[in-house]
Amino acid sequence: MIPGSATNPGMADSTTLMTVRDLKTLEARSSVPFTSVLLVRKVTAKTSKNDSPYLSVELGDKTGAFSVTCFSDSPLFEFFKNLPESAVVRIEAKTDYFQSRLSPRISRADPLTGEQLAEPGLLENLIETPPEDPAKLWADFEGFIAGIGQLELAATVQAVFADIGGTFKTAPAAIAMHHAYRHGLLEHTVHMARACRALLPLYPEVDADLALAGILLHDIGKTIEYEGALVTQRSRKGLLQGHVVLGYQLVRRAGLKAKLDPDRLERLEHIILSHQGELEYGAAVMAATPEAVFVSMIDNLDARMGMVQRALRQASENNEFSERLPGLNASLLVKKLEP
Repeated sequence: MIPGSATNPGMADSTTLMTVRDLKTLEARSSVPFTSVLLVRKVTAKTSKNDSPYLSVELGDKTGAFSVTCFSDSPLFEFFKNLPESAVVRIEAKTDYFQSRLSPRISRADPLTGEQLAEPGLLENLIETPPEDPAKLWADFEGFIAGIGQLELAATVQAVFADIGGTFKTAPAAIAMHHAYRHGLLEHTVHMARACRALLPLYPEVDADLALAGILLHDIGKTIEYEGALVTQRSRKGLLQGHVVLGYQLVRRAGLKAKLDPDRLERLEHIILSHQGELEYGAAVMAATPEAVFVSMIDNLDARMGMVQRALRQASENNEFSERLPGLNASLLVKKLEP
């Protein structure tokens, strides 16, 4: 069979399609033939030590992802090289492993047609979403906006979300690190706001309205930084400015429009500029107000716990540890604690 041939991939046949979680449940070091329908998340051109070109191709669905290597002497090299990211492919392959990670050997790959993509449930099985209902998350989010008591501060937050429209509801919170899926930014922000409400009584030095507003707005620039319906990538503005600067611009414009007093506006802007926590992580400045320190710590907490939650959701029953999580710089113990 020729990889990338124009033949019908046979979506309507009786072949049982395996998800990424199914594949990772199989015994390691096994060689099991399988068929899957997967999203092409990323194609990266690389060069080996002997100067031979090859591609690293990341494929995935809502249950997880894996990478395969395509060398230049394989027909798959040209197939994936010319295939746009966010394409959906049907692959026939055998399980294989590289450095203890799943890295199947693909024997055939076909792009799905528009008609096949329209089949009920297909895209839903490919696009990862939070475990919590996005409508419930949005209702909670609106409740947090309504809970801001300082009028001009509340008006500032409302003006920002009026400016960006509904993009925030579906945006991811990252490309790969944490909450990197549809509605991920909404989930991350609501989780942070819930943590904020729980922790505020412990820290009376923190202005509650300012901290809550800062949390709701801290990542707002990501609605401009990221683009793509199926696969997230950085936009032109995202590459040239980044979400911290983009968020600062949105907040400043809204604050001036709402006639927020200069001191509060400056403090709110500082939360946006410093929420990344460290300069090496993208913060424009280090957190230097009680509210900014508070927000940056909650952001870091939920980002890391978001990685933990996702790894646990995607864990297979056969594995005691997850693959190494770059954001945690460790593999996570995913085996459940015995009662």
